[in-house]
Amino acid sequence: MRTDSRFGYEILDPNDSINRKQQLVLERKRDGTLAPDGFYLQGAITPVANYQSSNRADKFGYLMRHPTARNQVGKTVSEAAIHSVQLGITATLGNWTSGHAQALFHPEQSFGNGTNTSVDRNQLQVRQAWVLFGDLDRSPLYASLGKMAVPFGLTDTVNPFTASTVWHAFGGLANGVRVGYSHEGLNLELMGIQGGAQFRAANAPVKETAVPGRLNNFALNASYEFPLDTVGTILLGSSYQRGSAYCQDYPVQHFEPCRDNNPAFDIYGRLVSGPLTLKAEFARTTDVWPGTFNPDIPRFAASKVSAFDAGAKYRADSEDGPLDLSVEFSRFTAGPDGAPWEKQDQIVLGVAWFVEPSVKLFAEAVHTAGYAPLNFISGGSIMVMDTDGARTVDNTRTHSDRSARSNVLLVGANIAF
Repeated sequence: MRTDSRFGYEILDPNDSINRKQQLVLERKRDGTLAPDGFYLQGAITPVANYQSSNRADKFGYLMRHPTARNQVGKTVSEAAIHSVQLGITATLGNWTSGHAQALFHPEQSFGNGTNTSVDRNQLQVRQAWVLFGDLDRSPLYASLGKMAVPFGLTDTVNPFTASTVWHAFGGLANGVRVGYSHEGLNLELMGIQGGAQFRAANAPVKETAVPGRLNNFALNASYEFPLDTVGTILLGSSYQRGSAYCQDYPVQHFEPCRDNNPAFDIYGRLVSGPLTLKAEFARTTDVWPGTFNPDIPRFAASKVSAFDAGAKYRADSEDGPLDLSVEFSRFTAGPDGAPWEKQDQIVLGVAWFVEPSVKLFAEAVHTAGYAPLNFISGGSIMVMDTDGARTVDNTRTHSDRSARSNVLLVGANIAF
């Protein structure tokens, strides 16, 4: 049993190389960080404390914990809590075969029922588990099989903690098989994705059901990273996915079956020049999301779903460890102009101090504009009482609110081994 704190931080990092962990393992085998026939243990813990305010009671657009009134009541909320705990293992068996598995505890973003302290939300789950075949010293080809992040877009963020809206909207996690080619900056990947509603951001119906009975979805990603004279390096890429998450009919509910798939595409770029990193990304479905049309509010037509971000990070080195300063803007759009579910914006100002290579202390100021949770985004969940005392759903109303505004001040730490 071995540990390597730098590798532990990299493989468990939820903000960087989110859907490129297979390439990370291959690269660390090639540079000698991971030795043949090695067994490596990793772990990470992320506590946070924050204060949040909103101009609309019970409506907080910040997505690093599920935006529901079960956990956020009134116009001000605060917390000091464990956001996540991760445990990972990585095995290298000879030159060609590797395996990685990661267990995750994250009550604030769990899909379980109840509050953040309910038993259903405080479960340990296997977040990823895959076997990897490849050796970049001998071949640029590799393949992996299991539960893994979908190779769609970049979805990384320059923020020290808060995920980009692009990741929230399109960052996939699914069962499947993945093949790739990596050589001299060129990376090509194709993933066959299990059908039905997968763990997140992938849904291709199987006979109009959400039953994952066929390998009928896929994602394709192509990127090229190259030096730009004396400026630095630039990464350019594009992706396509046959079945995104945005295919349900009205009223929208997570993981419900769809009549047909809704493809999506993504383009992204990243420039690294000395201490400066610039990045941008845009993703959009090719068809409208049927569920964004509410027949009881017919003036708002069904809309395509899109997300984009633009961010910058500057690293200042010092004797006490690197200090990162960052800013990022991202937007999720799901409806036409004027619809309550039209969009949700997020801007983050961040600072991160690496006390050790695997110990990050961070602070963020976050502003969100708009409140558009995916469940019942266009209506179908607002209960009212009739004159005879019966409770029914008022389909002319929705909990989405384009005028909602919230602010967050947050501090925390990410400690890994």
